Amino acid sequence: MTVALVALTALVAIAAAVRSIWSPCGLSMLSTITPLAETSRGHRFRSTAVWFLSGSIVGGATLGGLMALMANGVAALKLPSNLVLWIVGLAALLAAASDGRVAGFHLPGHDRQVNERWLDQYRPWVYGAGFGWQIGVGLATYIMTAGLYLLILLGAAVGDPLIAVCLGVLFGLVRGLAVYLAADLTTREKLLAFHARFEALREPVRRAMIAIQALVAVWTAWLATPTPASVVVIIVALIVVVLSVRGPRESVESSPSGAPASAWS
Repeated sequence: MTVALVALTALVAIAAAVRSIWSPCGLSMLSTITPLAETSRGHRFRSTAVWFLSGSIVGGATLGGLMALMANGVAALKLPSNLVLWIVGLAALLAAASDGRVAGFHLPGHDRQVNERWLDQYRPWVYGAGFGWQIGVGLATYIMTAGLYLLILLGAAVGDPLIAVCLGVLFGLVRGLAVYLAADLTTREKLLAFHARFEALREPVRRAMIAIQALVAVWTAWLATPTPASVVVIIVALIVVVLSVRGPRESVESSPSGAPASAWS
């Protein structure tokens, strides 16, 4: 069971990290930590990006630490593996329904962003690492997907603190690497063209995240007990995916210039 759970958790960690790039913070990062923006502040993008990635990895390790504490608790409880799998499967189904806004349902979150004033008040290593940590820990800023909650639950369900930390680091690493998507944005024209292409991927990525969560629900239910109850979960998961695809597309407001409005606040 552990190998299967680790594989599922790694998949969810990567998917949730990628999906989170479309959050207000993620979009603003790709507008304000670029070669164009860093040059205007008299800084080097390469240096700031390294600090951002480092901070994000540490943030992921912090999230992993939380999952490790929970994993210790799960290990101490010595729950039957089938029960753990069923809990994870139902949680994945709930997460998919939340991200798909099925029947208007969604799990609670918050819309906090990092402080844009850091860009003018502090050195690049401070705002780079500081922003990176907040992005990498996942819970400190805007939560874009219920997949983050599912990741935490999966990390705890593994029952191994070291593996939980590594999975958290994986999440932070992927989130941090996103800053390099802006490595070639040296002019305003390139910035605007990049964000137009990036925005076109928003809906496909959202749907992919929902499909992955549904896959986790199906896989864990089948691993737990391949019985009629598992078939029910499979049918419900398919319904959730269909309703999510047919539901309203996610949109984001843009600034008058056409680039994503800055959401650092």
